[in-house]
Amino acid sequence: MNAMPQPEPVEALIVVDMQSAFFAGEGAAPHAAAVQERAEDLGGRARAAGALIVHLQNDGAPGMSDETGTPGWELHLSVEPGPREVVIRKTLDDGFHGTPLGELLTESGVRSLVVCGVMSEMCVLATARSALEREYRVVLPHDAHGTYDVPPAPGETEGVPAAMASRVAEWALGDEVEIVAYAKDVPFQALPGPDAA
Repeated sequence: MNAMPQPEPVEALIVVDMQSAFFAGEGAAPHAAAVQERAEDLGGRARAAGALIVHLQNDGAPGMSDETGTPGWELHLSVEPGPREVVIRKTLDDGFHGTPLGELLTESGVRSLVVCGVMSEMCVLATARSALEREYRVVLPHDAHGTYDVPPAPGETEGVPAAMASRVAEWALGDEVEIVAYAKDVPFQALPGPDAA
């Protein structure tokens, strides 16, 4: 892992599945309030810099807590729609698979991005890995993504705490991802080209 306390600026923020099912009420993930606070800070600074913000919204299957059209499916983080802030819906963990995310990043001239949201070992991991495979520079702030406690497997006596599951997800991304301790240390820059602020 590359520990980079002061990374170079990024041009895009990918906000993964910041939906009410995972951030509100009894079903909220551990540390959800802290992750939300970090994501809001990232979003505010990305807007001010003229960076691209993409909110990924998972269309959960019937019966799931984020089932499409239910209160749990609604985005929990505020969105300011415009040419540099969009919502992209998805049905799989990887935010690139079957969505216009890759095309949008290419058309916008993005080469570097930061990822935040939930769940660390599922949609955050899959989206970050897919970005790395597409040769984007990927920054992952340790304090801006989260997940749930992993319950014990059959025959096991202990589960895995959420914080540990998140750290393992970071480790699984290998040496190419830039892990930073604090979201506040991630700087943004405007999108390149004539559409930049």
